[in-house]
Amino acid sequence: MGISELPIPDGLVLRPFRGVRFAVDDPAKVTSPPYDLISDGDVHTLLDSHPNNVVRLILPAPPAPDAPVEHLPQSPDTPRPASETNTHKSPNSPQSFAPSRYSEARNTLLAWLKSGVLARDEHPALYVYEQRGQDILQRGLIGDVGLTDPAQRIILPHEDVLPGPITDRLALMSTTQANLEPIFLLYDGDHGTATTLVDEVATTRPPLITAHTEDGLTHRLWAITDRAEIDAINADLHPRQALIADGHHRYATYRVLQRQQHLTHSTATSHSEDTPNPEPRTDILDAESRTGTQNPESRTDTPDAESRTALRMPGSSRRESSPWDFGLALLVDSTTYAPNLRAIHRVIPDLPLEEAVARAKGSWRVHDHEDLEQGLAALDAASEPAFLLTGEGGVHLITNPDPVQLALAMPADHSDRWNSLNTSVLSEFVLPKVWGLEDNEQTVRIVHHDAQAAAGLAVATGGTAVILKPLAMDDVLAVAAGGERVPRKSTSFGPKPRTGLVLRTFATD
Repeated sequence: MGISELPIPDGLVLRPFRGVRFAVDDPAKVTSPPYDLISDGDVHTLLDSHPNNVVRLILPAPPAPDAPVEHLPQSPDTPRPASETNTHKSPNSPQSFAPSRYSEARNTLLAWLKSGVLARDEHPALYVYEQRGQDILQRGLIGDVGLTDPAQRIILPHEDVLPGPITDRLALMSTTQANLEPIFLLYDGDHGTATTLVDEVATTRPPLITAHTEDGLTHRLWAITDRAEIDAINADLHPRQALIADGHHRYATYRVLQRQQHLTHSTATSHSEDTPNPEPRTDILDAESRTGTQNPESRTDTPDAESRTALRMPGSSRRESSPWDFGLALLVDSTTYAPNLRAIHRVIPDLPLEEAVARAKGSWRVHDHEDLEQGLAALDAASEPAFLLTGEGGVHLITNPDPVQLALAMPADHSDRWNSLNTSVLSEFVLPKVWGLEDNEQTVRIVHHDAQAAAGLAVATGGTAVILKPLAMDDVLAVAAGGERVPRKSTSFGPKPRTGLVLRTFATD
């Protein structure tokens, strides 16, 4: 069946929501970086910092192997999870679920809400969020962003996504019925009403939260609950366009979850109580992930009637919208608060540096350097495309690729600007043609920002680190505006929003 009933906003919409916040003495100790920046070692450090650290929700550990099977009642409005069901399918008896890391996150979230560790704000709000540190000041708005199709040119993705992270985040969101961390959006606010109000709130009103984190940043949060102020913000935002700076996989997940929830609830209401609940659809995936994924739909508390008749979405094809028609987002005016754009490096385990360099000599000019510091300086001065290769036994800069080989490798259906990006050259030429490797999660490991860490990982894995220069902001914007997407993990915008300052649960939204 179709899902043409989905609301379609006709502009950039940021809806207020009832935030869920930690009620602890030191809010910094329950926060974390975004989930995809947390290493295994970081998880242990965060867990040690506070028993209620948000990492227990965003990167939950699986329950013990002997954990009891859950028995949860099933209703026509509640989909059975594809990832947690057993063979018992009777619609009129409790449904049994094998324990999973996602149900562990749900149970932890519910327990913290029940105990008061987490508390829901009384009124829906847009939240002003400030990050401040040495040479850093960024302010923006956290709210429910109305979900749009990339073809509408309202919210622009600029990176490709992979099915694995979408499957993971979809299981987490659908099981917990929550958005646990905001995505990061940039927009050209031109110092408009929204930005003026953000600055006014941050400079004249007392914050709800002040948190000093170990990275040297101070985070502050304010709530805007006044209807006139919220309306003024949305009037200013409506005609504008936003770029996804961070959170492509989560935004893609928002849209997949939206379709699945609408279809599941529509299907459920068309069946009587005596009819077995239909299997969740496994074929609903957007163009965000071209290779497909699984549907880890999971049972959880159904939103109440109030949340299902939330604010009408401007320009919507339906009169009412549901919690799944929105996603938690931080929206920052990049004209006022210019972001810091940094590189994401690659490590190819089991590709010895000596072999990588030998193969590169067939199509690149190779320059040897004494150490990583010297190599990084040479990379910074080199014309693109250029890459610094390092690992056990050396540091080598590769430049000036053979123009004929490069031209043959780059796809003809992409723009010249896309084909000139260093990440495009890496994914289309260096990895597959020079080294005979596929650019995927199994072959290539990602290291954000830290060239020294990438080099260390290469040594530890007997592989090669590929150090890149950051892309230019103008190139990213131009590629996105042209409807293209840069290869995965091409950009790292900062500072990224801290996870755990404010959460969003569908039951109260």
